Amino acid sequence: MIVVRGVQPGDVDALADEAELYEAGYLFVMENTATGDIAGVCGIETEVGLEQPFYNYRVSTVVHASRDLGVWTKMSLLNISHYLTGYAEVYSLFLSPRYRTAGVGGLLSRSRCMFIAQFRERFPERLCAELRGHFDESGASLFWQAVGSYFYQIDFNATDYLSSHGKKSFLAELMPRYLAYLAMLPEDVQAAVGLTHRDTMPARKMLETEGLRYENHVDIFDAGPVLECHITDLCTVRVGGRAEHGEARSLVSNTSLDDFRCGATFGMPEDGFFLLTPEEAAA
Repeated sequence: MIVVRGVQPGDVDALADEAELYEAGYLFVMENTATGDIAGVCGIETEVGLEQPFYNYRVSTVVHASRDLGVWTKMSLLNISHYLTGYAEVYSLFLSPRYRTAGVGGLLSRSRCMFIAQFRERFPERLCAELRGHFDESGASLFWQAVGSYFYQIDFNATDYLSSHGKKSFLAELMPRYLAYLAMLPEDVQAAVGLTHRDTMPARKMLETEGLRYENHVDIFDAGPVLECHITDLCTVRVGGRAEHGEARSLVSNTSLDDFRCGATFGMPEDGFFLLTPEEAAA
């Protein structure tokens, strides 16, 4: 059986459940219980932007019009935004190529939503997910080359590495100070804004199935889309881990915070009960 286990990484206070809720983060590890093989990982950040700024671009619209000249234009703008501050964030979904078969990635991704549903009081009202943006055939980010590289003066991967490891002070020091008109960028760069990397499309589809949507926020480095929703709108929260569209499959978890486990099995609850095999119950 494939089971996802949850652990609280970080300092001693977090492991002892003595940290403030906004300081907590959760790492989930997918295990093949028959072999002990690790199949994948994913995570949740409880509230972003409270200890370090959480930057995104907001894609907004402005209209320029002149009645005398009979000119009317609608333009898209990029504005530095802190709007997602305080959101929970799902991140770092990675599934080993050995386990990329039907249903396994969905279990890994949705296990986080099952955890949120089980411990709803530990999370805020809204959830987001930053997705990887478009890269060309050479592996370069068109948006980074056209915008970010002029301000940060270091390689894209180095910038992404520093940001992901919490060293974000350089963002406030070097990032663009003013809004940018998309129309002033090359057409291929404009088309890349909000576009998802082809390798990330399966993860996007799983998140959209859960209820997350693109609401015009993009990553400040590669302009990848940010999906978001109210946590109460998550499919797993609304239907309690049951698969929709008539599939007789369910997510099943225990209720332990410090030894959380979640798996998928066939069947649906009946009269408030769900029958497990001894092997499933043990897992």
